[in-house]
Amino acid sequence: MPNFTHFNEQGRAKMVDISEKTTTARRAVARTSVKVNENVYDKIEAGDVAKGDVLAVAQVAGVMAAKNTSQWIPMCHPLSLTGVDITFDWSIHESDYELNIEVTVKTKGKTGVEMEALTAASATALTVYDMCKAIDKSIVIGETYLLEKTGGVSGNYKR
Repeated sequence: MPNFTHFNEQGRAKMVDISEKTTTARRAVARTSVKVNENVYDKIEAGDVAKGDVLAVAQVAGVMAAKNTSQWIPMCHPLSLTGVDITFDWSIHESDYELNIEVTVKTKGKTGVEMEALTAASATALTVYDMCKAIDKSIVIGETYLLEKTGGVSGNYKR
């Protein structure tokens, strides 16, 4: 069998042993977006969504998701995060209303935080959908991707 990092000698999945890796500062930034109609946009901005403050709840959901990524993604190591920051920015073009979500996750550890940033971005977007689906079920969650990462043996990455 080829030398895959996440398989043991029996060809079964395993979590990689990182005990010999060096602890370094690590950071990852992920992005996603949520496209809504004008009515949903107006209600979010006015704080008039029945379930509450959409962006505040989505932000908390994203932080919780980052902290619990190893419970969602089987081969992820539980990490002690040193920071999670989630920002929102609206892009409005004619009748298109797009909420851009950017998540930055930091740690000092032996493995990166890319999955934590991506999981947080996804949970944030899903929470926006959940809180607004009673208004409009045609909301579209956009591409979710890693924008950049720093630290670790593989070095830095910028999309």
